[in-house]
Amino acid sequence: MPLFHLMLVALIQGVTEFLPVSSSGHLILLPSLTGMQDQGQVIDVAVHVGTLFAVVLYFWPDVRDALYGTRRLLRGRIDTSGARLAFCLALATLPVIFAGLVMKLTGLDDLLRSVKVIAWTMLIFGLVLWWADKTGAERKSTGDWTPMEAVKLGLWQAVALIPGTSRSGITITGARRMGYARLDAAKIAMLMSIPTILASGTLLGLEVAVTADIAAARDGVIAAAMAFVAALAALWLMMRLLRSVSFTPYVIYRIILGVLLLVYAYS
Repeated sequence: MPLFHLMLVALIQGVTEFLPVSSSGHLILLPSLTGMQDQGQVIDVAVHVGTLFAVVLYFWPDVRDALYGTRRLLRGRIDTSGARLAFCLALATLPVIFAGLVMKLTGLDDLLRSVKVIAWTMLIFGLVLWWADKTGAERKSTGDWTPMEAVKLGLWQAVALIPGTSRSGITITGARRMGYARLDAAKIAMLMSIPTILASGTLLGLEVAVTADIAAARDGVIAAAMAFVAALAALWLMMRLLRSVSFTPYVIYRIILGVLLLVYAYS
């Protein structure tokens, strides 16, 4: 695959994975609107691995606590903050895994990969994010996250399987409605992305493992490295901006893009 194409895919995935604007929607739009060749599953796996490393590095103290907590959780003990975090992350991941398998087995995931679907979800869920951000209280922090809230956010996250919804956007929306402060809502959404990306990446990885060749593996390494850098930069910038800026700029972007896509799709 040409280096420019790899760079474009990596930048799109890296920048949009953690911003509430839908990385999957943008990746589907790339070949649909430009006529470029679809990047294929090998590159999809690679850029997901790159963004996974980025979020793990950025939130390493929390990830480390969750890893230590997982060992206690496996022994049936939820008596530390790390074990509670690991338990909540596990609960929050189950709905999206179940829904994802159903969509894949029924072929629904392929049916939803269209510009019209992305246009409507970009617009509708952008407005929902704006509503939740404007009306949600800011009384809770990450340490207040409960198992029941984890299940509810997991259900919110499962909605993001519809292209254009945005996994981070919909989980941030749910967390803001629950009363979490902006930074804490974003942090929970980012931590939820780790097992979700790991699960989806593993599934895709198993599918392509038997078909990948040396050239594809080389392209994958390049794409993963570029996606890692782009994702880390985007994550750092968003978390920094959220100290003083709301989610409104992302909402405005979603609305503009959604309207343009609707004009394109129905013209």
